[in-house]
Amino acid sequence: MSVPTIDLNNGVSIPQLGFGVFQIDPDETKDATLQALEVGYRHIDTAQMYGNEKGVGEAIAESGIARDEIFVTSKLNNGFHAHDDALEAFDGTMDKLGLEKVDLFLIHWPLPGIDVDFVETWKALEVIYATGRARSIGVSNFQPSHIRRLVQETNVVPAVNQIEVHPFLTQDDVRAVNTEHGIATEAWSPIAKGIVLDNPVIQGIATEHGKTTAQVVLRWHVQRGDIVFPKSVTRSRVEENFDIFDFELSDSEVGFISALNKDERTGPNPDEFNYIPS
Repeated sequence: MSVPTIDLNNGVSIPQLGFGVFQIDPDETKDATLQALEVGYRHIDTAQMYGNEKGVGEAIAESGIARDEIFVTSKLNNGFHAHDDALEAFDGTMDKLGLEKVDLFLIHWPLPGIDVDFVETWKALEVIYATGRARSIGVSNFQPSHIRRLVQETNVVPAVNQIEVHPFLTQDDVRAVNTEHGIATEAWSPIAKGIVLDNPVIQGIATEHGKTTAQVVLRWHVQRGDIVFPKSVTRSRVEENFDIFDFELSDSEVGFISALNKDERTGPNPDEFNYIPS
């Protein structure tokens, strides 16, 4: 089954469907990632904060799949926003992954209330990008005001903005600013931790297509142009999430799902979230 790709604003191509390892136990990450690669995923999303980069790297090494066929993303931990700290933390990511380069490296959260400006952090990522050790750089959980500052005050426009998106939080304002600046939108928590799956509108559309509600929601993301990476350690669910390219939602069905928006988050508000791990 062929997964569509999106060309980022620097010409790098990213698979639109990936496998996320958020909240997967580090001891289980290698096996979970290997399983995803066996199913057909070629895009893996991890982060320093998840504590499981090592397992991702081990899976890639043991998979037998050529490195250039797997797109790997990681993200900067919140405690390393100072310029030199970010550079050192990136070195740690590379050591854990056991890779010469990553395909995408992100600032995980903007942390607008801490004493390090995220513009300083972004300039560190620009240094990393210039070395070629990260093929692309981007941000996560950045609001429109944060994006506009980066575009105005730095030299490299983020390739992606990874934000919480699902039918109850469509994020049309953030997605519009991303599009305005050629920034691809990545959707985390794409099924809202399962909350959206019992919605009768989504259930009705799923019945019409002979698909599960999760498949319908993931298909909705893909047709809206978002990059999405669901997470599961259950093989049948991993396969189910991958099986979304043999049907298509109508424009009206996409609209019905988008109309479910409640601006309801399952995670923190980026304008208020300033958590630094101890």
